[in-house]
Amino acid sequence: MMKMKHIMTTSVVSVTPETSVPEVARLLLERHISAVPVIGSDGQLAGIVSEGDLLRRTEDGSHPHGSWWLRHFSKRGASAADYVKARGRFAADVMTRDVVTVTEEALSSEVAHLLESRRIKRVPVLREDKVVGIVSRADLIRGLAAGKDMVPPPMSVSDEAIRKQLLDEIEQADWGPSYGISVIVAKGIVQIWGIVNSQDQVDALRVAAENVPGVLGLEMNVEPMPPYAWGAYGWVV
Repeated sequence: MMKMKHIMTTSVVSVTPETSVPEVARLLLERHISAVPVIGSDGQLAGIVSEGDLLRRTEDGSHPHGSWWLRHFSKRGASAADYVKARGRFAADVMTRDVVTVTEEALSSEVAHLLESRRIKRVPVLREDKVVGIVSRADLIRGLAAGKDMVPPPMSVSDEAIRKQLLDEIEQADWGPSYGISVIVAKGIVQIWGIVNSQDQVDALRVAAENVPGVLGLEMNVEPMPPYAWGAYGWVV
């Protein structure tokens, strides 16, 4: 599984808290990036300014006064913060301070889930609280296209160990068949026999076997049960 240190962009473009908002906007446009880290005088990450921060600033600026009844029910602290975001002149005024970050050792699957769940496009990579890189969705896709996350390194693993790991994976999976699957491993070649409920389970068994280290080949002898047979086997789940 590939780690962020293998795919991150190390030439990180950054700004300081004192960088003006127009300068930040020009930087995003010129470098074709969607966000830029804000680095403090101590060299640590102070925040990040994204396209979203600048767009929200535009939206807020288009309605500088707001509705009187909305102001009446909103907290004064929140209104003051909104005012700073909308009218502040520097990166420190508009940046997001609660920044999502990862380490160099973070796995691609973890970061992909993080980007998707937080609905963000890129994330800074830290080493001892210092920014050493940045990873974007494009970086993850480039790593995938290069095959870095797909082909496990060749290694010598016993047939018994391969069989055990595959069976453990199937048993622990939510989709795992509860019956009728036989796994045979000989000289690194995996044979899977049986009948399952669906083609999706056939595909899942194939993927599970392909990802076990040491597998040199795979023979799938698994078929989905035809719909007319479901009623004949009440124990099928």
